[in-house]
Amino acid sequence: MRQAGRINAEALAAMAAAVRPGITTQQLDQIAERVIVSRNGVPAFKGYPGPYPYPFATTVSVNDELVHGLPGPRGLREGDVVSLDCGTLFQGFYADAALTVGAGVLSPLAARLVEITAQALYVGIRLMRPGQRTGDVAAAMQSYVEDHGFRMVRDYTSHGIGRQMHEDPEVRYYVKPGTGTPLQPGMTIALEPMVLVGTDETVVRPDQWTVVSANGSLTAHFEHTVAVTEGEPEILTLAGRDETQP
Repeated sequence: MRQAGRINAEALAAMAAAVRPGITTQQLDQIAERVIVSRNGVPAFKGYPGPYPYPFATTVSVNDELVHGLPGPRGLREGDVVSLDCGTLFQGFYADAALTVGAGVLSPLAARLVEITAQALYVGIRLMRPGQRTGDVAAAMQSYVEDHGFRMVRDYTSHGIGRQMHEDPEVRYYVKPGTGTPLQPGMTIALEPMVLVGTDETVVRPDQWTVVSANGSLTAHFEHTVAVTEGEPEILTLAGRDETQP
């Protein structure tokens, strides 16, 4: 999983470095896929079961698109909020990570949304240790987000990951601290705060994949695959200096 995570981090970093006004979301997807394949990995999202097999290596979600945005001919515009999500399979093990960046200069609201979502991820990561429960992690991230005036998604969750992309435990939000699955060394979880402005509700577009905010407002999404150890949590999807680390 460490190797899968390194490959995935490299692909995600290459995507993020290429984000600029004018580039298409499909070009970003192709950048990540080339990196994954060149490192002998497999794009884990491609063919993933759903309303129909997912057709791309990544998801690229823009502005009100929270997650699962389909790459295509859309060109990014100045000030777009761009969420990149990438998964890699390597020798039977999965890694999954996401980050949100701006195409050009973000508005003050968008910049604050991205900052708080990134910070919320690390609020959760710091609690990924024995003695805590999944509800402690989820409630801490949600409280941090809400304390700063934003909302955590209601209908989507963080999740276990390992030999499958999605495994137990499910880390659902809108729960109380002290609830959920106890964290134990060896557990690996894809922790992913998904944050919206002014709503916690979403709808799915007619393409049957893209999830958007119900009120059309901006969204952001950060994710790392994290291992619980005897001591400090280990982030498996880092590429050198982590640009999302506060």
